Amino acid sequence: MNGLSVDLHHQLGAFALDVTLTAPIGVTGIIGPSGAGKSMLLKMIAGLERPARGNIFLDGDILNDTTGRVFVPAEKRRIGYVFQDALLFPHLSVEENLDYGTKRRGGTGIVSRDDVIALLGLEALVARRPHHLSGGEAQRVAIGRALLSNPRMLLMDEPLASLDPRRRRQIMPFIEALHQNLDLPIIYVSHNVDEITRLADRVVVMNDGKVSASGNVAEVLNRPAMQRLILGDEGGDSDPAMIVEATVATHDTSRHTSRLELDGTSLNLPILEVPTGQMVRLRIHARDVAIATSPPAGISIQNIIETRITEIVPAEAGQVDVMMALSGSHQLKARITERACESLSLKVGMQVWALIKSVALSDSGKG
Repeated sequence: MNGLSVDLHHQLGAFALDVTLTAPIGVTGIIGPSGAGKSMLLKMIAGLERPARGNIFLDGDILNDTTGRVFVPAEKRRIGYVFQDALLFPHLSVEENLDYGTKRRGGTGIVSRDDVIALLGLEALVARRPHHLSGGEAQRVAIGRALLSNPRMLLMDEPLASLDPRRRRQIMPFIEALHQNLDLPIIYVSHNVDEITRLADRVVVMNDGKVSASGNVAEVLNRPAMQRLILGDEGGDSDPAMIVEATVATHDTSRHTSRLELDGTSLNLPILEVPTGQMVRLRIHARDVAIATSPPAGISIQNIIETRITEIVPAEAGQVDVMMALSGSHQLKARITERACESLSLKVGMQVWALIKSVALSDSGKG
């Protein structure tokens, strides 16, 4: 098969890694709380650590088979690895760091140095030394060096974790470009839901050394149990969100807005730099959704969606989460006070209107 197949078992003290998964061409996001075993798994795939038992196949080739006593060394696996810290050679320029990847690959690579420089926007940086680079620039160079080593797959272990939000936003389009331009299996590990939502084609949720769930990004990450598990690593359940997948319908450049279609419902949000017809994912936070029991008029909120209540569950003290079904399989969640719920006499099955401010909609990028 094309892509990666893993079946690994490893004991380290009291911690047990027991993982079976596949990663075809495209981006497989791996998310989970700290200590779930995500980085350990990547090191075993890369050949930096040996599992106690199990096997790893890449494009049908055996990289690890403990029964057959096969273990391909890391330097022969042709797997590019991008760490949380760029780990560039400080005495070499950007160009020389990139050339190091070229020298290691042997033969023709999957992409040329000129193409890597253009793909990652490194044209103005090639003469600089690493200490003259920002964190985001250094990570782009590290990604380029990994690509120039002629990898059959790419492992990215929380490559944006050390960057501030502005730098993360700057480098995201470059990581998206890898997906669009290269036919590689890419495993992207993060504890950040927005990164996984934006970048991944599919998601694997890990906890305590095991796979808790895997599959479609929106379907998996919208599950209440997965949200509790993942958001617990980000400081609790104070700001849950639902992921919806919509298609870009039109752009209004005069008003700097884009209109999205979601199962026959229109959504308006600040303009996206995305072609019409393309699917994007939105994370709609529960605190940004209000509820009306009749169609509102004379208000500034432009996104007013007719929906139906499917569930009302207790949340934080004095608050409830109201789940609402849209047409199709999409759902919204509103977090409101118990008092508001009682005053509106909200009940399961009731028809209501969800109100979402355009500026509150979070574009999480392409699926």
